[in-house]
Amino acid sequence: MNKSGSLCPAVKAADMIGDKWILLIMRELFLGSTRYNEFQRALPRISPTILSKRLKQLEADGLIVKKSVAGQKAQEYRLTRCGRELAPVVDQMSKWGLRWARRRIADDDIDTAGFMWDFHRSLDTAELPDGESVICVHFTDIDRYSKWWLIVTDEKVDLCTDDPGKDVDIYITGSQPALVEIWMGDAELSDAAKAQTVTLIGSSHLCKTAPRWFARSRYGDIRPKRIVE
Repeated sequence: MNKSGSLCPAVKAADMIGDKWILLIMRELFLGSTRYNEFQRALPRISPTILSKRLKQLEADGLIVKKSVAGQKAQEYRLTRCGRELAPVVDQMSKWGLRWARRRIADDDIDTAGFMWDFHRSLDTAELPDGESVICVHFTDIDRYSKWWLIVTDEKVDLCTDDPGKDVDIYITGSQPALVEIWMGDAELSDAAKAQTVTLIGSSHLCKTAPRWFARSRYGDIRPKRIVE
């Protein structure tokens, strides 16, 4: 009798984590997301049905556990030892992908909500002044959700799609591709500002120090390699 299974441990591992949504959910867990609504905000293209199914799959496979939050009705998803050990694997996959598959990343792959979720948590808040700083990011090439507000207080950064009614300290304006290029480390903010593909208007201190606090991907130093064909 022919069997479709395999004794190869790599195949068994792929059965558990080979789905793209599984990898993205695990990435979010490694970056600190623990609640269902946080996964939804970070992964806006995943449907609620798929998200629920993948979380149940991760729980059944022993990578996460679901826990009640003391004093609240909310529940959190926490990594098990099995899940934690996957962190360096996903990290290396990300580096490998940026090094060898970046040429396959197109402008159509940009999801505004997903990008802004990454953007807001990768600001270097230590380079911002004490107290509250309000940053408005304006995308010039989209109509829906073209403006986003970031409210920075100490080390906490809140992301808003609706005007919070606060005085804005600095406006960052540009197209999605232009801002993503800077975030990915493919372009320098100072060069983009000189070319006026990105403009900074507001507090003179924030404008001058923007290259220090501007959000950068944790993989921004990974340079693409060319595959010889």
